[in-house]
Amino acid sequence: MSVQVTSRDRVLWPDVGFTKGDLLDYYERVAPALVPHLAGRPLTLRRFPEGVEGPNWFQNECRGAPPWLRTVSARGQRFCVVDSADALLWVANLATIELHPYLWRAGDEERATHVVFDLDPGEGATVIDCCAVALRIRELVEGARVKTSGLLGLHVLAPRNAPFTYTKAHAREIAGRLANEMPERVTARQARVSRRGKVLVDWLQNDPTRSTAAAYSLRAAPWPLVSTPVTWEEVERAQRPRDLIFDSAAVLERLERHGDLAAP
Repeated sequence: MSVQVTSRDRVLWPDVGFTKGDLLDYYERVAPALVPHLAGRPLTLRRFPEGVEGPNWFQNECRGAPPWLRTVSARGQRFCVVDSADALLWVANLATIELHPYLWRAGDEERATHVVFDLDPGEGATVIDCCAVALRIRELVEGARVKTSGLLGLHVLAPRNAPFTYTKAHAREIAGRLANEMPERVTARQARVSRRGKVLVDWLQNDPTRSTAAAYSLRAAPWPLVSTPVTWEEVERAQRPRDLIFDSAAVLERLERHGDLAAP
């Protein structure tokens, strides 16, 4: 590790004693798979200096960046761009638990490289309900891939270089179609009262101002859970929410076994 790090013994996940050193070690090991999903993209950092139970914030401005770390100006702010393992470790050393890249690359913010359907289960629904919705999206969207959000739901992503060029408007249209086809299970409306017992298909994540947790990003759950690429077969087989929950150790083992299931 060539980046100078600090406070390795600080506990960030108190329920399991997972420290900042453990976070840095995870990001160093996962860097070959994670960095390609961040490279060239402005990055929002979600920082937890005192751990997942303490104060936290989303940070766009890349304050204090060393001269060698690439930054990019967009929307009146200067964002970090993580193009290397060292850059990843530098932002992780800020107690950045979550990494939220934008859907577009620096210099081309009007063109997202992919579309994302953020499947968020409301009260009374689970990730298993999300699985049924995700499988229907796979039928409608060419080239779709899927990953866990690392929290409660799923992210279905389709590349814009697929035979059909997906956009925010198309994502909204598909979300509305799903809500009409499966009204007992799906809503495309943000209001919480509309989401009870249903899966929100959040098409708004495709707005150029929105960022989404990266594949292999840790999440601020009580345990060090990870937004994990999965196979469609795993989605089809899942019967319990725990079938689609992966912590940092499980993700490292999956990478050894499967490689990067989300690779371009």
